[in-house]
Amino acid sequence: QHTVLVWAPCVYLWVCTPFYCLHLYCNGQSRLPLSPLCSAKLVSRSALRAAGCVLAMGLIQWERARGCRSSVVLFLYWLLGVLCSLVPLRANIQLAVEQVREVTHTPEPGLQDASFLSKILFWWFSGLVIKGYRTPLQAEDLWSLREEDSSEKILSDLEEEWTSARTKLHLRFIPDKCLALRLVSREVQHLGTGGALGSHLPEQAQLLRKLQKEQSSGFCLLRTLARNFGPYFLSGTLCLVVHDAFMFSIPQVLSLLLGFIREDDAPLWKGYFYASLLFLFSCLQSVFNHQYMYSCFSVGMRVKTAVMGLVYRKSLVLTSAARRTCTVGEIVNLVSADTQKLMDFVVYFNAVWLAPIEVALCLFFLWQLLGPSALAGITTVILIFPLNGFIAKKRSKLQEIQMKYMDGRIKLMNEILNGIKILKFYAWEKAFLEQVLGYREKELRALKKSQILYSISIASFNSSSFLIAFSMFGVYVLIDDRNVLDAQKVFVSMALINILKTPLSQLPFAMSTTMQAVVSLKRLGKFLCQEELKPDSVSRDPLKLEEDSVVIDNGTFSWSKDGPPCLKRISVRIPRGTLVAVVGHVGSGKSSLLSAILGETERRSGSVAIKGSVAYVPQQAWIQNATVQDNVLFGWDRKKSWYHRVLEACALLPDLDILPAGDATEIGEKGLNLSGGQKQRVSLARAVYRKADLYLLDDPLSAVDAHVGQHIFEKVIGPKGMLRDKTRVMATHGMSFLYHADLILVLGDGEVTESGSYQELMSRDGAFADFVRTFAGSERKECSIPRGEAHTPQPFVFLEVTCQPHIYEPRQRSLNSVSMPEHEPDIEQEQIPEELGKLTEADKARIGRVKLELYVEYFRTIGLAFIVPILFLYAFQQAASLAYSYWLSLWADEPVVNGTQLNTDMKLGVYGALGFAQGIAIFGTTVAISIGGIMASRQLHLELLRNVLRSPMSFFEATPSGNLLNRFAKEIDAIDCMIPDGLKMALGYVFKLMEVCVIVLLATPFAAVIMLPLALLYAFVQSFYVATSCQLRRLESVSRSPIYTHFNETVQGASVIRAFGEQRRFVLEADRRVDHNQSSYFPRFVATRWLAVNLEFLGNGIVLSAAVLSVMGKDTLSPGIVGLAVSHSLQVTGILSWIVRSWTDVENNIVSVERVKEYADTPKEAEWALEDSSLSPSWPQAGTIEFRDYGLQYRKGLELALKGISLHVHEREKIGIVGRTGAGKSSLALGIFRILEAAKGEIYIDGINIAELGLHDLRSRITIIPQDPVLFSGSLRMNLDPFDAYSDEEVWKALELAHLKNFVSGLPDKLNYECSEGGENLSLGQRQLVCLARALLRKTRILVLDEATAAVDLETDALIQSTIRSQFEDCAVLTIAHRLNTVMDYTKVIVMDKGHIVEMDSPSNLIAQSGQFYRMCREAGLV
Repeated sequence: QHTVLVWAPCVYLWVCTPFYCLHLYCNGQSRLPLSPLCSAKLVSRSALRAAGCVLAMGLIQWERARGCRSSVVLFLYWLLGVLCSLVPLRANIQLAVEQVREVTHTPEPGLQDASFLSKILFWWFSGLVIKGYRTPLQAEDLWSLREEDSSEKILSDLEEEWTSARTKLHLRFIPDKCLALRLVSREVQHLGTGGALGSHLPEQAQLLRKLQKEQSSGFCLLRTLARNFGPYFLSGTLCLVVHDAFMFSIPQVLSLLLGFIREDDAPLWKGYFYASLLFLFSCLQSVFNHQYMYSCFSVGMRVKTAVMGLVYRKSLVLTSAARRTCTVGEIVNLVSADTQKLMDFVVYFNAVWLAPIEVALCLFFLWQLLGPSALAGITTVILIFPLNGFIAKKRSKLQEIQMKYMDGRIKLMNEILNGIKILKFYAWEKAFLEQVLGYREKELRALKKSQILYSISIASFNSSSFLIAFSMFGVYVLIDDRNVLDAQKVFVSMALINILKTPLSQLPFAMSTTMQAVVSLKRLGKFLCQEELKPDSVSRDPLKLEEDSVVIDNGTFSWSKDGPPCLKRISVRIPRGTLVAVVGHVGSGKSSLLSAILGETERRSGSVAIKGSVAYVPQQAWIQNATVQDNVLFGWDRKKSWYHRVLEACALLPDLDILPAGDATEIGEKGLNLSGGQKQRVSLARAVYRKADLYLLDDPLSAVDAHVGQHIFEKVIGPKGMLRDKTRVMATHGMSFLYHADLILVLGDGEVTESGSYQELMSRDGAFADFVRTFAGSERKECSIPRGEAHTPQPFVFLEVTCQPHIYEPRQRSLNSVSMPEHEPDIEQEQIPEELGKLTEADKARIGRVKLELYVEYFRTIGLAFIVPILFLYAFQQAASLAYSYWLSLWADEPVVNGTQLNTDMKLGVYGALGFAQGIAIFGTTVAISIGGIMASRQLHLELLRNVLRSPMSFFEATPSGNLLNRFAKEIDAIDCMIPDGLKMALGYVFKLMEVCVIVLLATPFAAVIMLPLALLYAFVQSFYVATSCQLRRLESVSRSPIYTHFNETVQGASVIRAFGEQRRFVLEADRRVDHNQSSYFPRFVATRWLAVNLEFLGNGIVLSAAVLSVMGKDTLSPGIVGLAVSHSLQVTGILSWIVRSWTDVENNIVSVERVKEYADTPKEAEWALEDSSLSPSWPQAGTIEFRDYGLQYRKGLELALKGISLHVHEREKIGIVGRTGAGKSSLALGIFRILEAAKGEIYIDGINIAELGLHDLRSRITIIPQDPVLFSGSLRMNLDPFDAYSDEEVWKALELAHLKNFVSGLPDKLNYECSEGGENLSLGQRQLVCLARALLRKTRILVLDEATAAVDLETDALIQSTIRSQFEDCAVLTIAHRLNTVMDYTKVIVMDKGHIVEMDSPSNLIAQSGQFYRMCREAGLV
């Protein structure tokens, strides 16, 4: 295009020219005239075709000389030139069109290529503003992030620098090393007694060092950030200094202008020159100010990226002990609230040092005008500063308190969202709602105190210009009668005082922001300096032949540095390719041993060495919110044949047939729409797919049916399985697999009590042999499948009886957003993965301007009784301001009689009274708006909380917890602070603008001619801006939620991510999400700068018009009125931009109200309690359950999950519910608890239709023991009895029956023992026993058991089963059976298939009938 096509015409011309010249020579005629225009056209050809053009000119001249009028050669030359130019022309047009259409693909279109003027006035941004005005912006319309703002660029250097800084800091706070070593060696000798390391150091010294380290860590982080972003920040600071130079020049020019007005014979050109100079300086001041703001926001954005990246990377390496102190809620707060505080700090930090300098300069110029009287102004400033310093300090403490309660609230909300299923089953929503509201009340109390103090601060600063003027003018006129206040002195002083007002108003905010940033830096520094897992705690080497895979030599391990050891004197050698079983009671240290091999625990002594790559299956499966395929591949490429083999071996293929989009079906957060067994098998498949050298399996078969377990053992783990050549370490409670183990480790109280092969241990006749003989019989019998069936996957798959009531079959098949009924297989095939498998709904941005109803809703929440006085107070304060300004102009115009002015005392008195009235009104308005905002915020949070807690389970499955946490954290924070602050500013500036307009019109009525078009232009510009800005705020908000969701998911699965070595991939994903969020934030702050520059230039037009009109009306206007008009017009620039900025802040933040109100319209459950309920307190007394033609479906239009169920459960009956996967067993439990409402028919309990009861009346009178044991952070007692309905004796009795009494008695705080988030400081088995204790405490007449003993050892299982049989003897018990042997002694067994009851009778009768139950029992080896 740029070579051949350009040169082709020229080559053609050179080739043809010799022949053509010959032709002209032979056939010439008379000469033709040549016009000048033709010559000009010839000369102006393009330089690229210069040679061709010269030749063409020669030919034309020769033609004319020979009298030839037309030339075929030249015609073809020009034609060829045109044709060849069309291709590059088309390419250029296409490029231009693409640049307009596809803004996304260019990092900052316009900015890099923009002209100097476009850059300083932000005109390069106009394209996006216009686009946003025409159609609401979408994420794809935004530009990609500049390279220098990307996470990769920012964190590549910063991470290394911070690591080195943190290491130096850590070394500073290590005491004398020899002493430390002596203490450690002495401590190791006493480890058997359970003493805590470091307990010899005085507690006070330890606490002091800890506090010093926290303080230093914050400053250390600040230093690191400053080193990286300081230079760019300093370039912005230079712009601010230049801005200040122009700002102080303006009063001097105003002084010259007023001097010109006073002189009668001054030439007019001087006046126009001064007016132009005022305009020029105002424009330059605007330009430099906004370049400074642009650089600050750019730095702020980079700081946010840096902090988020550091926090995320840190969360991947936290030790278990540190993880317990930093909950997910707190980490979310660090990346939301605390990063915002640092961004504010970057913007306002310069005011901390520059404001005092500006104040000093103002006072210097005032001294020149008013002499020693300026000292009165200095005194006033000196009095204002300590007051505000005191207020800032108090507010900083209050903010720490507020943040503490906010952390607690977010942490609790996170737990509520994680355990919402349990809350609904137990009807505990009210108890937790009260806890959240308790935190909220304390948070708002601290906020209210802080806001009242802030109001005093605002009132003192907003009145500061009056107080300084009043003190200076008062002293000036009172110390000497000859001191005359003329227009020049008054209005130049007022202009300087107005300048003084900016640093004085910024200073408290800057100090407050700095204090908040110090608090946030401390919090971030503390988190980033938490203990990290030591990479050297486990030696990792590549696997070599004939080497041991795992060697632990005399290892002692603990979960924290100072805690008691969880494993002692462990010495283990595991040869390559062996199967090792780790057995022991609940809490004996099985999971701890696997964690020690992974390096997740604190190694106190000894050594650990592993060879080769590792794959890990945790006891509680960690599932990502992604498709089944993504969960299994876990970042690896899909190898079709291997992938299929893994799914088959892990018994997942039949499950994929049930799922609406197969392996492309999205799994909800934490695997919400999968059963416990499926989650465990997906987790196992993830590990198997890895082809690792060492497999650590933490009780992987506990959640699956025994037959599926047998299948998985044979196909995957056992001697003939896929992993037969790999090293496998499996913690298990299952006795049936021990026979195949090459080595069995028996743990007790954190020590290896016995080890050897199965035969060796049995021949020793020790505790292990006794245990096996006592408990293994029933289990082995159930699992010993005839050999012929063992290799047929069919029976195993279909015999998996799912565990979780209300989760498995229907949710997989129906809860996905576009799932299809089973009878339409063809449609399912066509509509594949993307839509069909979708479950969670991404946070969507609404489009268009915020609706008026939203403001009405917000103000209605505040109440009319509050709003009317607020408006009246604003009008009053501005009227007072107008009155004292006008009074000053009259005073300045007062004639001088005998060198003095009359009645100065009276004038000073009136001026003072008006000013003080304004100050009181300012305090009143700020307090009223703050309290009104808190009232609205309290109500909106309460509504949000109630709306969320009253939502059905389907809502939580489809809504990522990050979206909800975002509402409770960032959006509520915006409603708490940002909206009231924005309203204060917006209303204040609107009324101030009215005052300025009145004053300018009073002085020069002709200004209306200029002001009207400027107002229209102003409205035009701001309408463009608000549409774009509002949508950008929404997009930024929406792109923030996935960051929190990803953080949440990562923190909970950190051990799995580390075990698989996938940290890098997760870090890149986090960076991608942060960058996506920042790509919305960047245009947001540029939009503000674009608006401010354009509006301030409009405002400067008012300054120019006021000054020029004053010069023109010099003969008719008094200096006082000119001074008043021009000095006030100088404020318009700032006022205009602040109005739109503050109102846009309100509109941007009112989006938070919109997002909080979103959940008011989502479907809700039935009422918790009915007002006119006549239900007996002792209901149900008998515990009978009757299903009458009951049908249940998961969503309208879908097939019924239960069809025509008619069933009567009599008093004290024990019912076992069995059936194949997807048979509808779980749906029965869902129906009884009304987690799903009936599609047809009814359920009666003790003769009462449960559909006519309040949900809490129903759910609190029946009990379920779920499969997933969920605990909440708080005391153990709160976890058992959140309503405090039972006495301590009853609680202890329940613990004794649940076999937990000895364990709880041994805890330091007994019943008040603090459970960590999710109950992580208890083992899974212990958590399951706590759930049993809950049921024993409630002791209702109906109990639903959802295979509640999967996570406990066989001995405890037997104890639990006997407890249930004895304690719930008088109750109706429904057991969703997992192991068939547990229901063989029940009154009845119900066999379900495809939503129908196919068999129902006593177990012995059903076996005698030789039906489906008989076949199941035969396959299980029970008959």
